[in-house]
Amino acid sequence: MTLFYQTQSWSSQPSVSKETKKIWECYSKKKNWRITQLPNGYYQSEWKDLNGNWSGITRRETIEGAEKAIESSIEHYVKKLKLAEGPIVVKTFE
Repeated sequence: MTLFYQTQSWSSQPSVSKETKKIWECYSKKKNWRITQLPNGYYQSEWKDLNGNWSGITRRETIEGAEKAIESSIEHYVKKLKLAEGPIVVKTFE
């Protein structure tokens, strides 16, 4: 049995492409989200991609659940954008 194991380390934070940042910025704005009701009564959270196409992301039993899923997704992409800016200095020494 042969196992392949690979690790990566960076001396600095890996860079994020401009295209990826553009997508994250799109998904971090609430205007690019909507909720639709499905035939089975569930509610689907959808986002609009850069081409203007809507894609279903999550399904929830209630509108409140769908909206909460959108809010948490927006928070997720805002955090990703913040981390993509680079490390945050929290303390320096003299």
